[in-house]
Amino acid sequence: MEGTMRCSANYVALSPISFLERSAVVYGNRVSIIYGDVKFTWAETRLRCLKLASALTQLGISRGDVVAALAPNIPAMYELHFGVPMAGAVLCTLNVRHDSAMVSVLLKHSEAKVLFVDYQFLDVAKGALQILSKERIKLPHLVLIPDCDRHLSSRTMIPEDMEYEPFLMTGRPNFEIVWPSDEWDAITLNYTSGTTSSPKGVVYSHRGAYLNSLAAVLLNEMPSMPVYLWTVPMFHCNGWCLAWGVAAQGGTNICLRNITAAGIFTSIAGHQVSHMGGAPTVLNMIINAPPSIRRPLPRKVAVMTGGAPPPPQVLFMMEELGFGVTHSYGLTETYGPGTVCTWKPEWNSLSPDEQAKIKARQGLHHIGMEEVDVKDPATMKSISPDAKTMGEVMFRGNTVMNGYLKNLKATEDAFKGGWFRSGDLAVKHPDGYIELKDRSKDIIISGGENVSTIEVESVLFSHPAILEAAVVGRPDDYWGETPCAFVKLKDGNNATADEIIKYCRGRLPHYMSPKTVIFDDLPKTSTGKTQKFVLRQKAKAMGSISKGSKL
Repeated sequence: MEGTMRCSANYVALSPISFLERSAVVYGNRVSIIYGDVKFTWAETRLRCLKLASALTQLGISRGDVVAALAPNIPAMYELHFGVPMAGAVLCTLNVRHDSAMVSVLLKHSEAKVLFVDYQFLDVAKGALQILSKERIKLPHLVLIPDCDRHLSSRTMIPEDMEYEPFLMTGRPNFEIVWPSDEWDAITLNYTSGTTSSPKGVVYSHRGAYLNSLAAVLLNEMPSMPVYLWTVPMFHCNGWCLAWGVAAQGGTNICLRNITAAGIFTSIAGHQVSHMGGAPTVLNMIINAPPSIRRPLPRKVAVMTGGAPPPPQVLFMMEELGFGVTHSYGLTETYGPGTVCTWKPEWNSLSPDEQAKIKARQGLHHIGMEEVDVKDPATMKSISPDAKTMGEVMFRGNTVMNGYLKNLKATEDAFKGGWFRSGDLAVKHPDGYIELKDRSKDIIISGGENVSTIEVESVLFSHPAILEAAVVGRPDDYWGETPCAFVKLKDGNNATADEIIKYCRGRLPHYMSPKTVIFDDLPKTSTGKTQKFVLRQKAKAMGSISKGSKL
């Protein structure tokens, strides 16, 4: 329109760095981080992040350089989420369950110039650097994050390494922040968990991180000054973007190095925790905690779950304990949460079982995502909202990744047709809410019928003796595939395979019921997802039950 213009007054690149700048003023004297006996205020956190950014710059880090971190949920990991982008650099948080070989691959692929490593993972880092040294490439500087309660001897250090606190002290408190020149500039590099293939480097922008952080605050219904318990790894989708989101609301971050039921209940009681998050495995840990560990909740604790579809039984039991569960769904490529199962008041009159089934749905896109749909991947037409027809979940919006680092073909394939293709299969209900049925690679086709492993797993989780369960296809000469269940029993239970199969047959069509039950620990990624490709390999090695004739 006439008289309008775009200038520095009305166009400023969006960046979550601004959350810290504001909170240091509004909430300056309020506690930002608690980790054991360590406490910081928001004013102190901003100062420490400025010094971190300055120290990185003095080390030679400049705009666009990658800085990697191998650490659990500790204060330094939180500070890196602001300090690294304040230097104009890109933060790459590495999965702490990776071994030296994988860490070396990711360091090489990302071309990280600096590696911050927690003392607990120093041997893994050393092993990775030894592998890289043989390839004659320049090694990243290594900064050690020692235990807060003790000082590591210099004999454990690689020559010329630095420790975190002395490194911070080399930085200037009046450092001038290197703001993004374009809000689409990269802020972080997140490697996928590798549940279906080798990890890919997902590039997040300042804009996407800003918008998804605020969306995460809204879908968690976080007021100002929440108390957030870190049970989601900060290295996973930057803590579902709440590493920045909590700062936007001036909240208190309760850091936990190790995630245990005792640590969760103790933290909730001791710090008046209001919000937390976690994959269904974390929820399962909570509901199966022994009475000696459980404590009454001082207030209702809001929990965002995601990472894998939560069984209705788990949701029901969490609610009974006094937790309010919100189900979100997304991928690394959507900055973590991309949809939310927003609760409707009319559902309050339903039975607890029906409520739990609805809460297990993935819902609709959140306020920061433009659109989610379930489409036929070949025709790109939306599937019928009949709760039966399956299609692929697809996303469009500002909170979809920039692309995969150094992998143009994978990026083009993911964005084919103008939507981001998730690889997840779902149905759409008449009210528009979507419900995941499986990964496209996990769906079992038995005798021409599609078997949703998620549905079978939900029934298995409702068995009183089962602690964990995962279902994959086992090759079969007659049926093509049959469902094979891997289960872990609760302590003190001794249910047999026949009992479990009979239980499932009483609640599922026979073609969906497991034909095989294996008692074993389930291999998982650090974010709580079961590594089904490992289980598929085990099931494949078993061979066929039937020998070409009908069971």
